[in-house]
Amino acid sequence: MKITNFFQYLQYEKRYSPRTLETYRKDLTQFLDYSKATYEISNAGEVEHLHIRSWIVELMQNNISSRSINRKLSTLKTYFKFLIKNNYLEKNPMQKVIAPKTGKSLPVIIAENSMENLFKNVAFDSDFSGQRDRLILELFYGTGMRRAELIHLKISDLDFSTNRIKVLGKGNKERLLPLASYLVSLVQEYLIVRSAEFSHPENYLLLTNKGKKTYPMFIHRTVKRYLSLVSTVEKKSPHVLRHSFATHLIDNGADLNAVKDLLGHANLAATQIYTHNSISRLKEVYKKAHPKATLS
Repeated sequence: MKITNFFQYLQYEKRYSPRTLETYRKDLTQFLDYSKATYEISNAGEVEHLHIRSWIVELMQNNISSRSINRKLSTLKTYFKFLIKNNYLEKNPMQKVIAPKTGKSLPVIIAENSMENLFKNVAFDSDFSGQRDRLILELFYGTGMRRAELIHLKISDLDFSTNRIKVLGKGNKERLLPLASYLVSLVQEYLIVRSAEFSHPENYLLLTNKGKKTYPMFIHRTVKRYLSLVSTVEKKSPHVLRHSFATHLIDNGADLNAVKDLLGHANLAATQIYTHNSISRLKEVYKKAHPKATLS
């Protein structure tokens, strides 16, 4: 089914991240296994829209969320488009497949006063690990970068002459993010402690206690541990800090296009979801402040 060629295309032409590639691989393997077990299909040319619809029904019966199903269908859509484009197929079975509707959920955020409490009242140790942990949280909330972008930051990506930092985003797209003066000071203080802690450290900015490059679970655990001290929201992840960064910017009057560029979104539609949080907040303020407020 030209699987190898497909993933080479995703990796080298589309420049998908290892995490995205793994997700695509799991989704595609799941569908191919289902097709073979249920319909004895072993060739992509035998797949019809009815087979895909049947798979959707099974996923729904197994209580897989509509959002997850749509992601899996997106994988199939990309796969069959690739086969058509490279003349492996003539007919796309996805054309007659209708994706299940998904309800839009607002991003989870940490309140501004909770973030202020985190950085003002939570005691971070003055040693290397304490300085590093604080910098992780400050960079997430102060720049809105993604977890993978933070992990891959190198010291050479910092430009103290212009107070900017270069990050490598999705699709290997670079963007420059401004560093506020307080972030510049925190980075510089951390680098002093870092150089004292390790004689020959790796070039990555953020390191584990053993002097190695950080990794996704390490970053996730660090963020969750500290957010648990100031917030009761159920989800406490690096992406929640990214959501909070964007929402608080918009709450305080930032231009939507500017926020889009800071987040590295390809289009404005992905950024607009943060305006809903702001509208909800405005409604709450209105309800509490206006004697005749009747907003629902």
